[in-house]
Amino acid sequence: MSSLEWAECQLAEIELLTSMFPTQDELEITDQLALAELRDYVEGSGSADSPPASRPQFLIKQKLDTASMERTDVILSCAYPSEYPSVLPEITVRCSDLSRAQQTQLHVDLNTYLSENCQGEVCVLSAVDWVKDNLQLFMNKSLSAAPTCKKETASSQSEEVFSRLWIYSHHIYNKTKRKNILEWSKELGLSGFSMPGKPGIVCVEGPQCACEEFWSRVKVLTWKKIMIRHREDIRLDLPGEDSRTVQSIDSLRKFTGFEEAMFDPHGNRGNHMDLGQLYQFLNEKGCCDVFQIYFGIEGR
Repeated sequence: MSSLEWAECQLAEIELLTSMFPTQDELEITDQLALAELRDYVEGSGSADSPPASRPQFLIKQKLDTASMERTDVILSCAYPSEYPSVLPEITVRCSDLSRAQQTQLHVDLNTYLSENCQGEVCVLSAVDWVKDNLQLFMNKSLSAAPTCKKETASSQSEEVFSRLWIYSHHIYNKTKRKNILEWSKELGLSGFSMPGKPGIVCVEGPQCACEEFWSRVKVLTWKKIMIRHREDIRLDLPGEDSRTVQSIDSLRKFTGFEEAMFDPHGNRGNHMDLGQLYQFLNEKGCCDVFQIYFGIEGR
């Protein structure tokens, strides 16, 4: 499909959704300018010959019946990658009656369903219907909340591990994903940073179990490409006769807290960061060697 055909499919689906969910209590377009640019591009009434820089984002709000005879609010936050429907949309489901673990599993199963049944087709309505049909199953499941790191006893402390994950994504634009990254890192007590744009970079560091939990949440979101490009695992030393130093989680951190880092955004869409500034930032943190791992060139 061409860029114009992708845009035509996106606009047609939004118009269908608008007719099915006519009020703002049901469908809220969170970026009206992006929708106007998409319509201008499809109808040929805009000045740009290339696809618009941003894509529409919207919320579908549902009140669903539950087994307890009460209604629960469910919100599907949707965003279109530029290649949609050739690739899956970015859909995040929010429901206050689900635990974090239940929501994570719901996203995994929803993405599996869409991948197997809707690849190459517009599928937001299919996602809405799937959530309606399956939400109660996740509410019934006794899924534990996010696992916490067990306190190590004196006999097992040597097995405690500090980890630092260097995550690479094709891009990070979506506001909900960026918010999740910030909130989850804080919740799990991780330090590091995220760099939105194209490409997207995330570094988290802290107890290994917390890093693994962060990765398990992030990787099930809809991405064009995401991977752990590099990881560092350091077993903490036990105090003893021959030990001169005892390492701790905090002594191994290179970052203080977690932040979203921006480095002079530029490019036609304002989505590329200055990699020279990124290198300087990494160098100041004592992590400049990872630059070559990410980009295959030495930084300067």
